[in-house]
Amino acid sequence: MPARSCVFERAITLRLKQSIVIVCTSFACLLSGFAQAEKPNLIFVLSDDIAQGDLGVYGQTLIQTPNLDRLSSEGTRYLSAYTGTSVCAPTRTSFFTGLHMGNCPTRANREIQPEGQRPLPENTVTIGKILQKAGYKTATMGKWGMGMFDTSGSPLKNGIDHFFGYNCQRHAHSYFPGYLYHNDQRFEIPENAGGRKEVYAQELIQQDVLKWVDENAGDPFFLFYAITLPHGRFEIDDQGIYKDKPWTEQEKNYAAMVTRIDSDMGDLVALLKKKRIADNTLIVFSGDNGSSFNPNTPIGKRFNQTMNGKLRGYKRGMYEGALRQAAFAWWPGTVPAGRVSDEPWAFWDLLPTFTELAQTETPEGFRPDGHSLVEFLKGGPAPRRDYFYWELHEKSNGPIQAIRWDDWKGVRAVASGPVEIYNLTKDLGETTDLAAEHPELVARAVELMNGARTPHPDWPDPATASPPKKRRRRK
Repeated sequence: MPARSCVFERAITLRLKQSIVIVCTSFACLLSGFAQAEKPNLIFVLSDDIAQGDLGVYGQTLIQTPNLDRLSSEGTRYLSAYTGTSVCAPTRTSFFTGLHMGNCPTRANREIQPEGQRPLPENTVTIGKILQKAGYKTATMGKWGMGMFDTSGSPLKNGIDHFFGYNCQRHAHSYFPGYLYHNDQRFEIPENAGGRKEVYAQELIQQDVLKWVDENAGDPFFLFYAITLPHGRFEIDDQGIYKDKPWTEQEKNYAAMVTRIDSDMGDLVALLKKKRIADNTLIVFSGDNGSSFNPNTPIGKRFNQTMNGKLRGYKRGMYEGALRQAAFAWWPGTVPAGRVSDEPWAFWDLLPTFTELAQTETPEGFRPDGHSLVEFLKGGPAPRRDYFYWELHEKSNGPIQAIRWDDWKGVRAVASGPVEIYNLTKDLGETTDLAAEHPELVARAVELMNGARTPHPDWPDPATASPPKKRRRRK
């Protein structure tokens, strides 16, 4: 072959190779950009004190929740979704840190005067920090309860770009407050000064949520929507369809608060659809610690929150009525519609789940207690694990704890008290303590409890802690 032809042929070959490299590189960039664009928006909605029995899909007949019922049917509803523990601050901390109560830095509600709660420790790994580093816009609206703005627990120091609402749990007891917080600055509400009740806090919080989502719809975002309703004082600006019911004022207010959550959720989803991002948005909805009402009280009986005694217990306890939550996941086209699952998961699973969905990793050296639920959310089985563990350090019963492994549940209902044993498959209502019949299961529960917890001077071992002093009855 003439030399000139060989040179020409080599030139053509080189040009083809260069073209292939350019095309492949461009295609790789395209795929990378596509993957980046496909990072889902992540919304965790936490309703304060709502019970399983408050939602229509769980059997409620008196309180109307059409939007939540629809979202549940369009997604997957969970019968065994477990909270971090059975009061506010540690529950939120469990979600935010991916740690169960054996390792969680906060294991009780602890107030810091004049305002706020025990702060997250310095350098705590949080889902906010992980997602912020992964390029997500991040926000929390509603109630924080993990440290004031001048402490290491400030939301703005823990991966949250934007905050609006109550920082302090005690402050959040008022639904007509004189102020809220916009980031770390007081947002004054002069209309409520002097005890007046003209501006309902949830209205301001909901409008801030909608505004923030609207403004950030073009980027992947993480929203922790910590709704304060229906936590007591049980105040509402409009009793709506319950106004003329032959109920007490507390019952009317409570029902209206649950329905207000429902309508606000409907407005949020409508905005996601309007912005055309619904199909790329995961919503996980849950309560935080079970009902605040003893089921034997008139209001507890009115709304049948234990679903005819199906679940035992309520807030501040270790029985299923305190730990199992009304929960569903909604993600059109990804989370199976109409699925109802009794496979258990817990709040500390959400950090590894959101981390995987954000296509990122947890910091080196950090190991969350939870397991990723991504496969489970998409219709697969729940992850296998050795146990679920809870403890709580409140004054009423002293430090208490519970453990679930397979179908067995161990409960230490009072500090240094005996461990009760229940078979949740045969006795979901925890009515029959099998401890005397199965000492080997008691031993197994104690072994798991001891292995699950990290000793901490602020959180004494429930097995050896002093039981609470009995209050003297007034004569």
